[in-house]
Amino acid sequence: MHRLQFHYTLSRDSSPALVRNPLIDLLQAVSSQGSISGGARALGLSYRHVWGELKRWESELGNELVVWEKGQAARLSDFGNKLMWAERQAQARLAPQIEALRAELERSYALAFDDSVHVVTLYASHDEALSALREHALRGQWAASAQPAASRLHLDIRFTGSVDAIRALNEGRCVMAGFHTLLGTGKKTLTEHTYKSLLKPGQHKIIGFAQRSQGLMVTKGNPLGLRSLQDLADRRARFAARAWGSGTRVVLDELLLQAGLMSSDIIRDDHTEPSHAAVAQAVAAGQYDAGLGIAAAAQRAGLDFVPLADERYHLVCLKSALLRPGIQALLHLLKTPAWKSEVATITGYAARQSGEVLAMRRVLPWWDYRHEKAHPTDDPIEPC
Repeated sequence: MHRLQFHYTLSRDSSPALVRNPLIDLLQAVSSQGSISGGARALGLSYRHVWGELKRWESELGNELVVWEKGQAARLSDFGNKLMWAERQAQARLAPQIEALRAELERSYALAFDDSVHVVTLYASHDEALSALREHALRGQWAASAQPAASRLHLDIRFTGSVDAIRALNEGRCVMAGFHTLLGTGKKTLTEHTYKSLLKPGQHKIIGFAQRSQGLMVTKGNPLGLRSLQDLADRRARFAARAWGSGTRVVLDELLLQAGLMSSDIIRDDHTEPSHAAVAQAVAAGQYDAGLGIAAAAQRAGLDFVPLADERYHLVCLKSALLRPGIQALLHLLKTPAWKSEVATITGYAARQSGEVLAMRRVLPWWDYRHEKAHPTDDPIEPC
């Protein structure tokens, strides 16, 4: 079985949507002209090129394509004719889908040629509000309150762990990252140990986004009466864990340290789930008794939620990127009443300094103020 690959070209021409294969074009030309030389002329190619391509395809496909005898016109072999028939059948059946695909690609590419459109690539720990923000930006509800020539914003969000998100920012794979930290975590904590080396004074800027609750997602009715991490350990509840490097795993380990527990006290297997939604689904399916996650994920899966702590969800970008049009459009969007109202409708969420550019010491209690003072450029920068 030979596999198919699709390719497309960009052009100013308004030609019809076609999915063409160069072999089929060669066969069509040879068949209609009755000779390889005639087919080559019709295609504007050399005889040598067409001959070589036909031989290459015969070798690739393992079948003869063209038959010719001295003094007679060249004709397609039975296999060549079947290829032509298969092409006609497929084109006839798929013409509407091909046209729809072309139209969708053209719509996407139109954004690249529109100076009023900006795409912001963001690696981030999974978050309900970020997903809602992407859809909110697409709807463009905020544009009406902006200037007449307001920019349109498209968020290209790649969900990953908090640590990996900041690393992606530092490696130039995105222009913004999203991560979250517990409220009130001070110096010499796991949170500081995890994130401080990744954030650079004078280089990174924190942008306010949201506050949300983290807690235990448990089966409806909470049959085991789980109210704390200690309850998980005492009742040997089956706990769905998140992977190392995820922001929620950092939160869990921080809460365990605060409770005087070790991860082995509640995590009893090596399996991990990739997101809040995956943890919620595993609990809903009866695979686990509980998992740590956000209230919105628990609600969607029909679970009960036991709040344990509040946390801040931060956006971070390079200081040098703050004045880019896409970042400016995002900051404007985050400050609009429409967006703040939408965040309030997400269970367990509230907008917190949304869209404000903040010095790290204002939102990260463990940030070393004396070290930061050596970098006066890390004072808050107000966007234009």
